[in-house]
Amino acid sequence: MKKIRHLNILILSSFLFALASVQAAHHESNVSNPTIDLGCLVSNVEDSVAFYTEALGFKVAGSFSVAGDYAKDVGLTEGSGLDVTVLSLGEGVGATKLKLMSTGNSAPVANQHINTSLGFSYITIFVDSMDKALARLEKAGVKTVAKSPLALPENLDPSMALTLVRDPDGNIVELVGPKPTK
Repeated sequence: MKKIRHLNILILSSFLFALASVQAAHHESNVSNPTIDLGCLVSNVEDSVAFYTEALGFKVAGSFSVAGDYAKDVGLTEGSGLDVTVLSLGEGVGATKLKLMSTGNSAPVANQHINTSLGFSYITIFVDSMDKALARLEKAGVKTVAKSPLALPENLDPSMALTLVRDPDGNIVELVGPKPTK
């Protein structure tokens, strides 16, 4: 019994040391929150909000505006104001935030495939059930890309599958989760 208690103390001490090391490394990076928010310029905010909420499960978390003068002074735009709709995937401060906005005068990025253009090419969403994710996509009228879903290759995790879809502007969204049963 004493050995088990000592082993538990040793495991707990190791865990606390590892946690403190991670927190120290996080602190040294000068990052106040390890979660990033992603801004996405879209052609139609309403269509994009519908896609991300209905087909993928994001929730509207709020909105805000940025005045044109401020946007220009800080380097965001040439002077166009921004109305931003914030979507959230998850709860709390660590939740993923996707900020959708439109200026009405933007050109689409060539993104036929993830290697077509430089820059951010796609987002990845991990799902707990590919069957449920596919049902949600079907209900929202969203078609999968190419032959997806497909099982991940042997060098990754073949019990998992990858499904690609496109948002209303053609941006690639990849869903990763357990292989579908159907």
